[in-house]
Amino acid sequence: MKTIRVCVGSACHVNGSYKVVQAFNRLIDERGLKDEVELVGSFCMGHCADGVSVEHNDVIYAVSMENVGKIFDQIIGEN
Repeated sequence: MKTIRVCVGSACHVNGSYKVVQAFNRLIDERGLKDEVELVGSFCMGHCADGVSVEHNDVIYAVSMENVGKIFDQIIGEN
């Protein structure tokens, strides 16, 4: 099971974390990954100026609606 943490703190919320969560959930559903991917909320990861912070395997990604699919694919492709 892969766990993807999405920051829902103040700065990330303003930067669109709700839309990122919706996009990740849509990708998980479309690809039939509900049994393989767990999406959880998190508070500040300390990268507020970079975009919505998303963490997987101790790597923090700056996610926006423009790169959400690319980042999701990158995370899913990791071992």
